Amino acid sequence: MSAAPYRIVFANEKGGTGKSTTAVHVAIALAYLGARVAAIDLDSRQRTMHRYFENRAETQRRRGIALPSATFSVYEGTSTEDLDALAGHLGESHDFLVFDTPGRDDPLARHVATQADTLVTPLNDSFVDFDLIGQVDAETFKVRRLSFYAELIWEARKKRAKATITERRKEMDWVVVRNRTGYTEARNQKRIDQALTELSKRVGFRIASGLSERVIYRELFPSGLTLLDKGHLGELGTSHLVARQELRTLLAGLALHISERGQIAMESVL
Repeated sequence: MSAAPYRIVFANEKGGTGKSTTAVHVAIALAYLGARVAAIDLDSRQRTMHRYFENRAETQRRRGIALPSATFSVYEGTSTEDLDALAGHLGESHDFLVFDTPGRDDPLARHVATQADTLVTPLNDSFVDFDLIGQVDAETFKVRRLSFYAELIWEARKKRAKATITERRKEMDWVVVRNRTGYTEARNQKRIDQALTELSKRVGFRIASGLSERVIYRELFPSGLTLLDKGHLGELGTSHLVARQELRTLLAGLALHISERGQIAMESVL
């Protein structure tokens, strides 16, 4: 890895899309693969990711066990300069720096989104969520225009494309992750498929399969455990195994900068 950590930003201006749950599981998966991971929660009010890691640390103390985790913090300020300073300090000597952002329009979330190496935007499979990135015709369901958020990321990616040459920075990889696909009626899902495919070609994001809504994720939060902590979850039911397969598919879809040794380790971890 280079001296600067690889930045993964989970951002969506709409809440309830599974953003924090996805961020935690990706961070822990990277830690299981031997990567040094740092995480910053920008939602100082809700603190879902931060609380998840706090619960994980408490479970380790209570049970006397050691689990792969992340160096974590919550940013409570308003200055982008101070945020950059925290990111620089926390990300030092780490391979990945993960940001979880509020589910609303937020200047700090926009700031880190434009600096992401991989920007992950989880969406529930509905046109309510799709409206965040594009608007469709009410009759044909064809994409009529980009949303403000998609235009913001489009402009950020254009600036980054120039910086890849002048500053030797990586191009931004924007991945739209489809969560809760199993809860979508077949005809509506086909319409969303078509709209996302059309918009991805216009804007340049990739599409990855995400996590279904499962009770297991809500049950794990108080302990801070994840689906990866196989030896500490008790007996795994069928739903657990299916959920772990979803996580494996998600990590493959994100195509993060994982070493060849890490790719081999992923087989045993998942």
